[in-house]
Amino acid sequence: MCGIVGYIGNQQAAPILLDGLSKLEYRGYDSSGIAVYNGNEIDMVKSKGRLKVLNELTHDGATLPGTLGIGHTRWATHGSPSDINAHPHFNKDKSIVVVHNGIIENYLKLKKKLENHGYEFVSETDTEVIAHLLDYYYHGNPLQAVTKIMHRMEGSYALGIIFQDHPGELYAVRKDSPLIVGHTDGGSILASDVPAVLKYTRDVFFIENEEIVRMREDSMEFFNVDEEPIEKQATRIEWDVNAAEKSGYEHFMLKEMYEQPKAITDTFSPRIKEGKIVIEELGMADEEILKIQKIQIVACGSASHTGYTSKYIFEGLARIPVEVDVASEFRYRDPILDENTLVIVISQSGETADTLAALRESKEKGARVLGIVNVVGSSIAREADNVMYTWAGPEIAVATTKAYSAQLIALYLLAMKFAHVKGMLDEAGLAGMLEDLKAIPAQVEMLLNNKVNIQKFANRYLAARDVFFIGRGIDHAISMEGSLKLKEISYIHSEAYAAGELKHGTISLVEDGTLVASVLTQKDLYKKMISNMEEVRTRGAFVMAVTTEGNTEVERAADYVIYIPETNKYFTNSLAIIPLQLFAYYIAVGRGCDVDKPRNLAKSVTVE
Repeated sequence: MCGIVGYIGNQQAAPILLDGLSKLEYRGYDSSGIAVYNGNEIDMVKSKGRLKVLNELTHDGATLPGTLGIGHTRWATHGSPSDINAHPHFNKDKSIVVVHNGIIENYLKLKKKLENHGYEFVSETDTEVIAHLLDYYYHGNPLQAVTKIMHRMEGSYALGIIFQDHPGELYAVRKDSPLIVGHTDGGSILASDVPAVLKYTRDVFFIENEEIVRMREDSMEFFNVDEEPIEKQATRIEWDVNAAEKSGYEHFMLKEMYEQPKAITDTFSPRIKEGKIVIEELGMADEEILKIQKIQIVACGSASHTGYTSKYIFEGLARIPVEVDVASEFRYRDPILDENTLVIVISQSGETADTLAALRESKEKGARVLGIVNVVGSSIAREADNVMYTWAGPEIAVATTKAYSAQLIALYLLAMKFAHVKGMLDEAGLAGMLEDLKAIPAQVEMLLNNKVNIQKFANRYLAARDVFFIGRGIDHAISMEGSLKLKEISYIHSEAYAAGELKHGTISLVEDGTLVASVLTQKDLYKKMISNMEEVRTRGAFVMAVTTEGNTEVERAADYVIYIPETNKYFTNSLAIIPLQLFAYYIAVGRGCDVDKPRNLAKSVTVE
């Protein structure tokens, strides 16, 4: 959620820290700060608000000279957003400075212990405890002090640490919160996510749990929690550095919506060979697929909505029972899993804390785990039994669009593969579905080009207070994602309901002028959906419908209709979601919202 950047080398650190932090703004934050060793002492500047405030305070880093430093963008967990609670944090004599992502669960116990030893605290954060705890255990050996605090802290953390007594060293530590390090031209850099380092290096080391890095200008050493040296291999990042730039678009979100055709193509193309679906990274022979008796899908937010969509596809095509859980609830219901269960965990970042915890519990119960992630080398990618990457490239906007679309494609391929292996989908049926799949990128592009009409319609609802999305079957899953997009970036209250549930209470909320977005792409459910639309319309609702071409009957029950091209009934989410993304985007823009960085939200949720 928060962002970390650190640098040691032969260049001025502050401009590099500020540049790296700017690449992490998408993660969500409410304050920022940097600390730089100037040759005599550690200087620090931090402030509440956006990073531009920090740039102004430091004159773009010019007022903080030095070639060793750490920086941070904070999203408040302990203590409200303020200058004092912002990171970095000092020990008592300002000789040790720390930045921290994560949550120290036993910080109150540690804080009380330190207070009993005379330590005084100036902030409300759990991170200040780390700085004082390092001070308590530091007796000239930084590595020893770091390992001692690791044995005493409970929770999650990624740390960047500077010891004034060791000005030629920068320390990084990780437990359950992402951290990468890499060599630059004349130095070393650390960060909590790849975009911060792409400008300086493409070869990075992913730090594993309970690992420590001692970084110097020209070297790096890795240790475990017992201070034993370990060997690590670098990973090459192939992302286009320009992918993390707006490239002329007003917002990253709009740019990423327009990148969906490419993300979709890049996700399916390598896995279709000579008319067959070949998913080598699945690592499962046909005999193993035939043994699967249940699929358990676990994810959070938008990723969970792709899971709900795929439930209908796996069960309809492959006749495999599927359960879908939001990860934050999955681990607390003692799920029934065994070796014949395939658990699919879905996460854009590959670092989602609840999803990662669900992965670990699933493996403990003996299930096989497949990760569907977008970030190469992420925690889920490393810990899952197998990983299927969605080749969407870096996604900067907090509200996902292209990663969501790529996740859908990955799940379509899996469902078709399993159905074909089980004999539920013959050669002709598979060929037909693959043709429909290959047509999706062009169809998405066509829908994106209808943005002007959708913008005009969105402008009519900038003052809306409540919006309801309804659908049945796969259309309900589409509605959930459409509703989430609207609420998370426009701050308009929005809910999605299975259309048949309206009469069980929700319809009482519908009044004159209420906007109801109805999704109906499943032909066998058209008539039922039209009945539901008429129910809300007779109660004063204005009905916007998203449906497939040819379903002109919908016009008698809707006030505004958006048509999507014909496609296989299982693929409609990939098309119907596009106008809903555009609708949410233009509502948010019209209301003056920060589209790429919605309030209170973070791109990568690395705490529970």
